[in-house]
Amino acid sequence: MRKVKVYDTTLRDGSQGEGISYSVMDKIRIAEELDKTGIAFIEGGWPGSNPKDREFFLKVSQRKLKTARICAFSMTRRPNTKTEDDANLKALLRSKAQVITIVGKTWDFHVKEVLKTTLDENLSMISDTVTYLVKKGFTVFYDAEHFFDAYKANKDYALKTLLSAQSARAEAICLCDTNGGALTSEITRVIGEIKDSIKVDLGIHCHNDAGVAIANTIAAVEAGANIVQGTINGYGERCGNADLIPVIANLKIKLNIDCIPEAKLKQLTHLSHFVSEISNMRTKNEQPFVGDSAFAHKGGMHINAIMKNPLSYEHIDPSLVGNHRRILVSELGGKTGILLRAKDLSYDLSKEDPQTKKILELVQSLEHKGFQFEAAEASFQILMQKALKKYKKFFELEGFKVVIEKRSNKKITSEAVIKLKVKGVREHTAAEGDGPINALDNALRKALKDFYPTLAKMHLSDFKVRVLDEKAGTAAKVRVLIQSQDEEDTWNTIGVSGNIIEASWQALVDSVEYKLLKDKQQ
Repeated sequence: MRKVKVYDTTLRDGSQGEGISYSVMDKIRIAEELDKTGIAFIEGGWPGSNPKDREFFLKVSQRKLKTARICAFSMTRRPNTKTEDDANLKALLRSKAQVITIVGKTWDFHVKEVLKTTLDENLSMISDTVTYLVKKGFTVFYDAEHFFDAYKANKDYALKTLLSAQSARAEAICLCDTNGGALTSEITRVIGEIKDSIKVDLGIHCHNDAGVAIANTIAAVEAGANIVQGTINGYGERCGNADLIPVIANLKIKLNIDCIPEAKLKQLTHLSHFVSEISNMRTKNEQPFVGDSAFAHKGGMHINAIMKNPLSYEHIDPSLVGNHRRILVSELGGKTGILLRAKDLSYDLSKEDPQTKKILELVQSLEHKGFQFEAAEASFQILMQKALKKYKKFFELEGFKVVIEKRSNKKITSEAVIKLKVKGVREHTAAEGDGPINALDNALRKALKDFYPTLAKMHLSDFKVRVLDEKAGTAAKVRVLIQSQDEEDTWNTIGVSGNIIEASWQALVDSVEYKLLKDKQQ
């Protein structure tokens, strides 16, 4: 079976998409999820560009990833600068990355008009940079920026830039359609013309400005490329990058190409939804293979045919990618996703188990109200325990009040007053915070601290809010995702309501109770 390596650049190129901003912990969580899915290479960012990426590389180097190699991204040395004096290259040496990906100019137009240097100096910049990093012991990949535009403009020079990287012992050369304007026929033709000159691994990196990034990526593989670059859900600048979810699914299922382990294919739906939640981006219902609508059937003729034979209106079995069929008239759903998550949480369930059906119905009901558990594993675990009657309450809420006050020329202040019953004891306390949710969090943990001392070791590390129906205006439901952490772990919880305080409270309570469950508090 032919093998293709998957190179994910969600944490670098994807993060440049409009509306996306990852914290360091966001990037680590996504990297760990990519690793679980069997992705070969994870590009973590540009350590020479900002403190956040430098911190990411330091922290991720302390994690034990099973399959993925972490890649750091940067550019060739600057014109007329020694490699050992280049600040970006110095940052790469400190990054502790396993692979270095260097982007260089291949288009003579860019060399002259952007770099303001000579064509020969650009070739030296490529060669010097790759040679320097290889001598330092790194595996080096070379990204040929704007390659297809460059090849159309000056094919001889464009090829020389690739050969400079190859002669300097780059282990892979990736052809980039940086402007995203190349058509599929161009990709196939150009790769056919140059592939015999490339003796190392050949990669493809497509942007989606012409709407054909996925098709171009698959065509490049068919033409000879054996590394595919892209992002989860196609996130990226302008119109985005090639979406790795359908790329992987098509390579694996349609072309029988080994790109991730067979057992990991079912994780694609979870991975797509997980990354969309962490990115605080709306999951695309119509996304191929993994969207909620990808295998949804509404028309009467379609439903009738599907019930007789799913092949009549489905190009694959949705369970292959961890998705499920939806019959919109009756809202039937499959149990595959529940069983996969239950297995991750060490619950022994089967499709025939009545409890599985009960949990499925509960999840479907909650998802209909706007809940999404893909990136809220702590809330899902609590939900499972409640459904299986293995859950014990740690406290009961009797009521809370949140006061927000704004005085002239003064900053807004928030105070929460809360009444609880804990182990038969009534607690009535108040606390201030930077905002209403922070005040609630402080008041809740203040009331519980004497009963559950380990809560002092946890804190909220992230807070995301998404409006579920923009057309409803201020009456819209909101989904709140809270990330919490302690000295050993990070977890996520969710709440949904037409009131942002109520949604936040739901997620906050799950967060605290998960911590207590984790610590096996009684």
